[in-house]
Amino acid sequence: MRIALFSDIHANLPALEAFFASIDAQNPDAVYCLGDLVGYNIWPNEVINEIRKRRIPTIAGNYDQGIGLMVDECGCAYKTDSEKDMGKISISYTNHLVKPEERAYLRTLPSHINIEFQLNNDKLNILLVHGSPRKINEYLFEDREEKSLWRIMEQADADVLCFGHTHKPYHRILASTETEVPQYRHAINIGSVGKPKDGNPQGGYVIITINQDASNLSREAIKVEFIRFDYDVAKAAKAIIDSPLPDEYADMLIKGQ
Repeated sequence: MRIALFSDIHANLPALEAFFASIDAQNPDAVYCLGDLVGYNIWPNEVINEIRKRRIPTIAGNYDQGIGLMVDECGCAYKTDSEKDMGKISISYTNHLVKPEERAYLRTLPSHINIEFQLNNDKLNILLVHGSPRKINEYLFEDREEKSLWRIMEQADADVLCFGHTHKPYHRILASTETEVPQYRHAINIGSVGKPKDGNPQGGYVIITINQDASNLSREAIKVEFIRFDYDVAKAAKAIIDSPLPDEYADMLIKGQ
């Protein structure tokens, strides 16, 4: 089975349309969205409705949660006063744009999706979250201490943990040596469709292939493909510049920051 996972569109309709073209060419067996449909660009309603139209199972991102509740806080970890000021403009503008029906949809999104496989009598749990199993806006960066990451996954009963939020894709395989037979867990950040932050302006998503012998006893239980695609970055950046949003967000799109 091939499962496509995408996240962090952030109201970037040109990126979402290019993603759909890419995913249609890949023809996966299932598609899931890990949240943050809105914020930072001008098309929150259009993005929401495109995902609804395709009936894609979707979980809530921290930005979706904030806009769904119509609050002035997105749960983002802004580091400087300048970032905080820009963030206030973004959430205020997004709240202004989002229509009642689309807001109601955001409020109904679940916090996680669990997919359990039972292959050859071996269990394999795939947990989809936005930030982490513990908190919607917790950042799980690639350099997180292995013991800490293992503990988070163990407590959540996740053999494969898929998440977004940092907008920086990676795949880490963790191994337990405390049992007689080693057990493995996979931590996968699926990157961002509409606001990459890894220095590459291309949109990104992940396809996970579950093999017929998949279990947490096999290091090769899953295959992970990171897929990047081109989209009209100039159009998305111009939309920001022509809106009340800070021009810095356009520059970030162009630079992949």
